[in-house]
Amino acid sequence: MRIFASLTTLACLLAGCGGKVDDEIDLRNVDWAVYLGDSGRQHYTPLKQINKENVKQLGVAWRYNSGELRGTNSTMYTSPLVLDGVLYGLSPKLVAFALDATTGQEVWRHDPDVGGAAQRGLMYWHSGNERRIFFTAANELIALNAADGTPVTDFGDNGRVNLQPERPGGRGYLGVTVPGVVYENQLILGFSTTEDENAFPGSIRAFSALDGHLVWQFDTIPKPGDEGAETWAEGSLARAGGANVWTGMALDEDRGILFAPTGSATPDFYGADRLGDNLFANSLLAIDARTGELIWHFQMFRHDLWDRDNPSPPTLVRLERNGRLVDAVALGTKSGHLYVFDRETGESMHPIFEVETLPSTMPGEIPAPTQPVSSIAFSRQAFEITNRTPEARAHVEKQIKGWDLRAWAPPKLGTVLIYPWYDGGAEWGGSAFDPATNRLILNANDTAGILTLSEVPIGFSNAGTYGQHCGACHGMDLAGTDQGPSLTDSIERLGYAKVVERIKEGGGRMPAYTYLDDVELRGVLGYMNEPDQENDQPSTEVRYILSSGYVNLKDHEGLPGNSGPWGTLNAIDMSSGEIVWKVPFGNYPSQPDLGWGALNYGGPVVSASGLIFIAATPDKMFSVYDSEDGGLLWQHALPAAGFTTPAVYSVDGEQYVVVAAGGGRLGPPSSAEYVAFKLGAELSAE
Repeated sequence: MRIFASLTTLACLLAGCGGKVDDEIDLRNVDWAVYLGDSGRQHYTPLKQINKENVKQLGVAWRYNSGELRGTNSTMYTSPLVLDGVLYGLSPKLVAFALDATTGQEVWRHDPDVGGAAQRGLMYWHSGNERRIFFTAANELIALNAADGTPVTDFGDNGRVNLQPERPGGRGYLGVTVPGVVYENQLILGFSTTEDENAFPGSIRAFSALDGHLVWQFDTIPKPGDEGAETWAEGSLARAGGANVWTGMALDEDRGILFAPTGSATPDFYGADRLGDNLFANSLLAIDARTGELIWHFQMFRHDLWDRDNPSPPTLVRLERNGRLVDAVALGTKSGHLYVFDRETGESMHPIFEVETLPSTMPGEIPAPTQPVSSIAFSRQAFEITNRTPEARAHVEKQIKGWDLRAWAPPKLGTVLIYPWYDGGAEWGGSAFDPATNRLILNANDTAGILTLSEVPIGFSNAGTYGQHCGACHGMDLAGTDQGPSLTDSIERLGYAKVVERIKEGGGRMPAYTYLDDVELRGVLGYMNEPDQENDQPSTEVRYILSSGYVNLKDHEGLPGNSGPWGTLNAIDMSSGEIVWKVPFGNYPSQPDLGWGALNYGGPVVSASGLIFIAATPDKMFSVYDSEDGGLLWQHALPAAGFTTPAVYSVDGEQYVVVAAGGGRLGPPSSAEYVAFKLGAELSAE
């Protein structure tokens, strides 16, 4: 067995929480044993073999096809783990596998035969000679023996724990798509849920890594009488949902403090039934990792009406303040702001300003009077219309005529422009911390979104709407009839865009349903996605829903409708809060030479040799940047876009960088390949 160095303790030390220094570890064999590099989510490697002088010699060391795709728009977000020369990953269909990390040769595979959304990574736990790999699929936590991929029979029910909480009389989606935090003998997890009235109330739960039993639970929506309950209108807590931790957490191992970013309370966009600030939604929580007790909190958005759920895992950082070094935690938001706090006290390390919001025209809605806004903004805060071409500007001007373009404009019956959009600012890829310079490396999105609310009348149901327009030909069970084909899994296979296109334009014997309004169209799609007649009863009161969908403003050629850059890579000085450099990041395949950046998903890794490794862009490029000034040093085309964070490791003195090229998210192609790079290799990834 090789001697390996754990990046968990190393990276924590460099950010101020203990461990070894670079010259005290064996750089010949360095693992990537934790999701995003370490429990502090710092995306950092001490490896220096690949450097600015030789980076152009990078080539493909090996490629591995991990298995079958998941339908037409298949995606794969997994950032793999590497332990003792073995790489662990997941296929698009969540088949777990182990490879020789130097050759890509398969060691074992395990198919759990479950569904579930794309998973961002895995967890590793060991005690003595026992080594386990954990991952989640849909609402199940799965434990495998690291050596051979067989289920751990004494964990849960033959290697599985059902994560679905009991909810008498309720329904709704619950799944886990991001690795939890491994601390001592605990696996600490959040979850994803819906963003409507069917959402589960959020909680953070610690499970035993030994047998899967629940150790502790912190409810992110308080019970009546608990701290935070006073920020909810009387009676609203009984039906409150959301405020869940879906994006991942960070851990200060030495202090035993867990940092958990929460999402918005539900339903999104209309909050008359949940008046008040709605703690602990849209907050960063500091929690005792052993007991689940709250230490401190900060709420970024009060009574969120814009779906400003915290999208990124926090990053443990270090900064200088009044001549001393401070251990801090940083969190980027969808609004394009960065919040930085002292880890122990929650004191903000940079100014936060209260900004007045605007009144609402929706019945019974009362927005929070002010919002706390950080002085560090890494995305633009004001919409500027595109000037790419006269045709593009004219197309966008026509769209936005009559929209509410004001900052902090609350949702209304009609359309407001939200800037940055729903996937704006920081995203779930997270940020990297460079301990040599105390800089945060962060990729960001900078586009505008469309927010349209529509009224859902009394008596409306998804089942009724689908039955009226589609049931006769396709059957209420979606199985198809002599008049029409099966619609089972059609959204998963084809994607929403293709299904909507077919509904609106028709095809074959199917007429074009151009007369469906936004609410009716969403009802049909909702039933196709979840065909539940029994529980989908007609509404008894008026509701308001997002009918525009989570879409960004586009010009006539499908490019963003605001001025560029649309995607950026940034370096932020943690001590001063200043942006040291900002460069456009990525390109759209339709305009590969535009140089205005593109929407991007997935994070960077920064190395001790001053390099930034990152994929994340729709142009399929895997890129290396100079961490000093943001200069592009090297690029290589992947089989599909790598919407994930790379893993960096070394085995027997050779450094490797591996990325999952899943594609699919921003259009074709899709892939199931993992591609590993090292110096001197000459194979092509095309």
